[in-house]
Amino acid sequence: MRELPLPAHYDSAKVGEVWRVPYERRAQEARAWARAHEIGPAAEDSLRVCLVAVDVQNTFCIPGFELFVAGRSGNGAVEDNRRLCEFVYRNLDTITQIVPSLDTHHTMQVFHAIWLIDERGEHPPPYTLVSAEDVAAGRWKMNPEVASALGFDGDYAQRHLEHYTRRLAEGGKYDLTIWPYHAMLGGIGHALASAVEETIFFHAITRHSPPDFQVKGDNPLTEHYSMLGPEVTQGPDGDPIATKNTALVEKLLTFDVVVVAGQAKSHCVAWTIDDLLGHRGVPERLAPRTYLLEDCTSPVVVAGAIDYTDEANAAFERYRQAGMHVVRSTDPMAEWPGTMSR
Repeated sequence: MRELPLPAHYDSAKVGEVWRVPYERRAQEARAWARAHEIGPAAEDSLRVCLVAVDVQNTFCIPGFELFVAGRSGNGAVEDNRRLCEFVYRNLDTITQIVPSLDTHHTMQVFHAIWLIDERGEHPPPYTLVSAEDVAAGRWKMNPEVASALGFDGDYAQRHLEHYTRRLAEGGKYDLTIWPYHAMLGGIGHALASAVEETIFFHAITRHSPPDFQVKGDNPLTEHYSMLGPEVTQGPDGDPIATKNTALVEKLLTFDVVVVAGQAKSHCVAWTIDDLLGHRGVPERLAPRTYLLEDCTSPVVVAGAIDYTDEANAAFERYRQAGMHVVRSTDPMAEWPGTMSR
């Protein structure tokens, strides 16, 4: 198992910027790169390696965008993506397929301010935490105009809000968080960060391996942090509102190695891994061959408001104890413990 050099087009100084990927030029360079380094198609891999790239989108990865994941360093997601791009380029002939998720949102969703109003008809500010007690006490209620716009019965919509916040509390997760509008479908924030997009495209051409994009988060009635499923799957009357992505779980089980990176360590990355470990039979089968790139992910930190660093670190320690490997992207894959050292 070898490490390749970084291609000439890669510019680490541009990782935190938004720009147009020159696809035709990169495609020609990728074909030449495959010939120069004798890189075969992914279909011929004897050891099948999947890279799961969680929400590496502008909205989370570019400073100044809606939910830039700064971490405590203040530049977390940019530093993470620099390491992630270099990890992919160095291991281009080892990574069989890349599976990126795309957090995908609309204006009217349960975690956006427009969904809720107080007794004065005002919306909650970003980063407001809405508990089941808040809803039961009438501090926040469903915006009837949103319910009407989406075709929901007003009584049902209010009961759903009460049910939803209770289910979050019962599940032991965070209270309903009102996030800034972000990852809006059709917007610039929804797109992959340019440097990561270029890297994934270069990999696809070089290895003849198309990325398997996983769209999540577009259901108005539930948050959807995890790639594998929404936070709540049933409404107040037991009615189904969303389903788990069991097809993705089955796909991951077909790989010898699953590498996980992306944003944010405290939310979408952590809850994706929690979901994996919660599937019956998966911990025993997949945990020993799962590798978490701890230097390619950062927690949500908003100065003066929220800091999930400790929770994220505690989660990664749980995953280590569950049999997963916490590694660094800069360490040669051949030296990783477990499956990679065979």
